[in-house]
Amino acid sequence: MSDKNKKKVDIFAVAKRSGVSISTVSRSLNHPGQVKPATRKKIDRAIRDLGYIRNRAAQTMHGIRSGTIGLVVPTIDHTIFAELIHAFSQSVEEQGFLILVASHGYDLEKEYAVVRKFLEHRVDGVALIGQDHSEETYQLLESNGTPAISMWNHDPASRLSCVGSDNALAGQLAAQCLLDHGHHNIGLLFPPRQENDRARGRFEGAMRTLEAAGIRPEADMSAQALYSLREAKDAVTGLLRRPDRPTALLCGNDVLAAGALYRATELGLKVPEDLSIIGIGDFRGSEEMTPALTTVRLPAREIGHLAGQQLAAIIGGHTAQTIRIDCAIRLNVRQTCRRIGE
Repeated sequence: MSDKNKKKVDIFAVAKRSGVSISTVSRSLNHPGQVKPATRKKIDRAIRDLGYIRNRAAQTMHGIRSGTIGLVVPTIDHTIFAELIHAFSQSVEEQGFLILVASHGYDLEKEYAVVRKFLEHRVDGVALIGQDHSEETYQLLESNGTPAISMWNHDPASRLSCVGSDNALAGQLAAQCLLDHGHHNIGLLFPPRQENDRARGRFEGAMRTLEAAGIRPEADMSAQALYSLREAKDAVTGLLRRPDRPTALLCGNDVLAAGALYRATELGLKVPEDLSIIGIGDFRGSEEMTPALTTVRLPAREIGHLAGQQLAAIIGGHTAQTIRIDCAIRLNVRQTCRRIGE
């Protein structure tokens, strides 16, 4: 008999091979945490030996979960969300889910289209980044009753459950660090803030702190760049060539801070002797830069792990409340900042 005519392996065969009931196999596949590890191991070995594949399409038609979660991020071009995605993926996999990842390029209309496509594929839940989403996206999730969570930015009044940090506080800590080092001539390098609540929160937190100290950077002391080393280098060049160039740069994230550091070095400036630089994020590699980057650490791994746990609990019906978790941040002073006069 040809392979095409062979009968497909079903859940009954898996149960028989592993010596357990069909319900135990089903529970192991759909709720692995409810099955003893030794039993799961036997079932997994039977599945591998038999080549069993679940019919997800048939399950979803009968109202059974698809075992997938849609994760929508602004970009996958840089390391900004790498730790977050990795931790989130590990967390939901422990609960028996697989993630589908898509990016929207900081375009909320595209984000709506991606979320809609995920729902058409019957994902069990959706994870988004930040609090800025179109009203259509919020309504789409609400009208379909889709479990959803937002990550990265904590908001005590968020419409969705959220796990994140206080980005305004991050901007405040970065600005205060430069002030504490004696800097008053401070330049700003931030990504576009429209439809990006994380960048907006950091900028507003930094500005409030600077203004409280009597400092109001002029418009021409502020530059804007997307999450790109090349764009950051180009955007900051004008600031660094000014006769009254800033003694310090406050950057909205570590990617921009790295670009500023590279361009400063290319222009013959020494960091931190001629220019202090601070970022926000503490992404992987920031500590290994030369000199090591001073930055405000956002706990990406913790945020991703907790968000995965919480979304799985919402999908499983273990909680019906809106969950809001604020993850602590901290300032890491390294080699790119020096005190004026030292």
